Amino acid sequence: MRINRTTQLLAAAVLGVALAGVGVAGPAVAADDPEEGIDVTVTIEPGTPGQVSMTVADNGGVSLQEDGSNAAARQFVGTLPTVTVTDTRRPEEIPAGDFWAVVGQAGEFTATSGSAPPIGPQYLGWRPRLLTDSSSGAVEAGEPVSSVISDGSGAPAVGLQGQELLVSTANSADEIGTWQVNADLMLRTPTDVTAGEYHSTLTLSLFNQS
Repeated sequence: MRINRTTQLLAAAVLGVALAGVGVAGPAVAADDPEEGIDVTVTIEPGTPGQVSMTVADNGGVSLQEDGSNAAARQFVGTLPTVTVTDTRRPEEIPAGDFWAVVGQAGEFTATSGSAPPIGPQYLGWRPRLLTDSSSGAVEAGEPVSSVISDGSGAPAVGLQGQELLVSTANSADEIGTWQVNADLMLRTPTDVTAGEYHSTLTLSLFNQS
């Protein structure tokens, strides 16, 4: 709006000069005549501080499907819904040393019926994947985590029983914007796991601190 108003005022000023040059009749008006003033009003609302936020793509949950089972383990795989992290802060709003991180932690897989024992969260691993290029390299996906029954990749075989890193930046001021990330999920259970339908909750948390 500022650009449009400026353009209109400049055009009117130019037009006024042109008309005066061809002798348009009329009484002279003093530049400081209060009766010829135009009241200009603007209401400026308080600025909205920027923030770091996280959203998860609409989903109906993740259904793991058996794939890659062998003599060492039954393996069930799926993909985490896309997670979006957005930082809308201005550089001057970010304290020195500020950083953010998204972590994930799984609960027990409990059977929906029968008396099958639960499957602990340590049997679920993931392989995070950054879907949005980081312009500075400051934003990175977390390292892979294997089930306690190792997947042979060399990733720590601890599962998601504790909080594990999905994506983070070590210094928020290095890069501001929006990033998307997901992860391959891999549940590796003992080969003699009890048959049945199991459910778990994978909790994602965004931390921001300086």
